[in-house]
Amino acid sequence: MSSILRCGRFVFSTSGIANRRLKHARRGWALLIFLALGGALSVVVGGEWKSGIIWPAPPVVDPGPVGGPPSDAIVLFDGKNLSQWDGGENWLVRDGAAIVGKGNISTKQSFGDCQLHVEWASPKEPKGSDQSRGNSGVYLMGRYEVQILDSYQNETYADGQAGAIYKQSPPMVNACRPPGQWQTYDVIFHAPRFTPDGAVERPATITVLHNGVVIQDHFQLAGGTFWHKPPEYEPHAERLPILLQNHGAPVRFRNIWVRELVPPVDKQPIQTDTNETESKD
Repeated sequence: MSSILRCGRFVFSTSGIANRRLKHARRGWALLIFLALGGALSVVVGGEWKSGIIWPAPPVVDPGPVGGPPSDAIVLFDGKNLSQWDGGENWLVRDGAAIVGKGNISTKQSFGDCQLHVEWASPKEPKGSDQSRGNSGVYLMGRYEVQILDSYQNETYADGQAGAIYKQSPPMVNACRPPGQWQTYDVIFHAPRFTPDGAVERPATITVLHNGVVIQDHFQLAGGTFWHKPPEYEPHAERLPILLQNHGAPVRFRNIWVRELVPPVDKQPIQTDTNETESKD
């Protein structure tokens, strides 16, 4: 039974009010039921997921002192001598530092994918400008250069300053310290891969931290770094020496070490053929 209420020009139906109250009540109960079911479902969905992949236990590595070589690193220069380098006899070792001398030097060992730590310092008394000021370079595999240059208040072309992948990628920022001060490069390098016929299967990539600041972020190289021609790849071995450049400036080096990057190898879970299982049953 319903009634009609009149109030001025407005007419209200008590049955309409009752219907609306019933609808609101139904919506409230529906919301409570939905929340209850959602809570129940979250218990099921929120359970731990496991891939089933079997990983080997990571080997234990002592990180060593800050900036020092980890326990699994190959020390290339510890301040005593350059016996690990071809041509090292042509550079001077003094006060724990190797000073650029005659010619380039390259490691006697060859490396591919690696983590490289190098500390360097341009001359305390800067001479010249642009590319003639504290110039040297670190060449991965003897052909992919991370530029060394005194870029502290020294203008030059962007892809030729300190931390540049020479003539391919400028550093994201200029993190250079004043001349004479020690600076660090921490490099993560992945060597290129070539197919048997010499085509590029996977380009080289490089990440560089200059004084702890990321300046190259997984940059993909277009090929070797050259001053006289565009970058291009030339097929080469998977492992080659690291080279330090003589560019006519007495740049100093110390605390050089390298780690070979060996990713863990997993064992995939055994796949069960459900159709075969069902047929056996």
